[in-house]
Amino acid sequence: MDAPVTDDDLAFEHRPETDQSFENALEKARDGIRLTVEDGIELLTTGTDREGIDRRRKELVLEAADQRRREVVGDEVTFVANLNNNVTTACNVGCLFCNFKDTAHTFEVDYDGPETAGFTKTPAESREIVSDAVERGIYEVCSVSGLHPAFALDDEHREILEARDPKAVNYIPPERYETDPGTYADQLEAMSVDGVHVHSMTPEEGYHARRGTDWSYEEVYRRLRDAGLDTVPGTAAEILVDEVRDVICPGKIRTGDWLEAMEAAANVGLGLTATIMYGHVENEAHRVMHLERVRRLQERVDGAITEFVPLSFVHQHTPLYEHGVVSGGASQDEDELMIAVSRLFLDNVNHVQSSWVKYGDEGGLKMLTCGADDFMGTILSEEITTRAGGEHGEFRSFADYVELITSIGRVPVERSTDYETRRVIDPDDPPFGPQLGPKADGTPLLEADVGKRSPAADD
Repeated sequence: MDAPVTDDDLAFEHRPETDQSFENALEKARDGIRLTVEDGIELLTTGTDREGIDRRRKELVLEAADQRRREVVGDEVTFVANLNNNVTTACNVGCLFCNFKDTAHTFEVDYDGPETAGFTKTPAESREIVSDAVERGIYEVCSVSGLHPAFALDDEHREILEARDPKAVNYIPPERYETDPGTYADQLEAMSVDGVHVHSMTPEEGYHARRGTDWSYEEVYRRLRDAGLDTVPGTAAEILVDEVRDVICPGKIRTGDWLEAMEAAANVGLGLTATIMYGHVENEAHRVMHLERVRRLQERVDGAITEFVPLSFVHQHTPLYEHGVVSGGASQDEDELMIAVSRLFLDNVNHVQSSWVKYGDEGGLKMLTCGADDFMGTILSEEITTRAGGEHGEFRSFADYVELITSIGRVPVERSTDYETRRVIDPDDPPFGPQLGPKADGTPLLEADVGKRSPAADD
């Protein structure tokens, strides 16, 4: 492997350099005064006046964030009964941080190369998977997929794409593929089973669903809403600074498009979440600039963002690592500080999530003492992180949640996607299962002898 590319090699314009002091930034954080980007950089670096992370200063930042968490949301730790139903791995964007995708042409009927491990599901298959999970008690289906060239928004969009130069609009007719994914509208309608909450259509997918047209993002998200979409996951954000996007995902939407799409989705009545994917080529200045853009967006959408989700970059098996651009991901110190500064900086977003998929059980619990208050969901199938080299499993039972959350003296709470419906779980009253889903009756999602692998996962 070649030597990793350094920050100096990348020659970024934005660097973690400030005229602020760590002590002043920490005092503002403790007093609840809105932080500036310079403040955030000081807290995230534990001071730009010295090299590396100062452990004593780090603990002061974590303590301030944990206190803010208590003031904002108390001692409850929430989670949701949900299913991940990723429709397809077919994609040709070529993001260098991703190993979820499979090159789209390998799914074509006349492809004559090595077999891939990827998949595409028909709308009927998606409906069957979601129906089974709803019967088990889930409340939410989360669907984030590759940008399949055959995907169109709906039948009208397909007609427009078929009349255009295919290369100009990244479109290939579905009959060229072994499996027809249908349209985005088809998939959303298929997954809208028995009142389940559909959380899907990232800004990147929204961009794909309007290509070749002059439709606004509002028009696209209005049609998606009418097809069954309830909320939009703010993934595809990565780092909302274009000089970083130029390195890790040059074929992906720009920062301005991501922000425009999110605002449009909120304007048509859809709830939002927001994310950051950190620990690759970016520096602390980029991370805090990202937080500032999310905070400003939250003001424009009148609080539509329910949660912020820091996602630590899983580097194994990704092109960034294989090509020597990075030598690893974020350290545990960086993970803890990212959670903490997110809590302190995002003073208008109530919930910060700890990802057990990214951090593992021990690390995920630690993040709940650094400012986080939400612990993801059951995730009956999780493919994206696993394909990138993640090792922390694909399913989390209610019993697991109760045991983990009570082990740190916190209160386990089942929640709905929008956090509006909540159920405190009594740890002395097993068995533990969901009760908020449209067909949930408290029965555990999986039988004890089934293990960690969901029968609904695509094999």
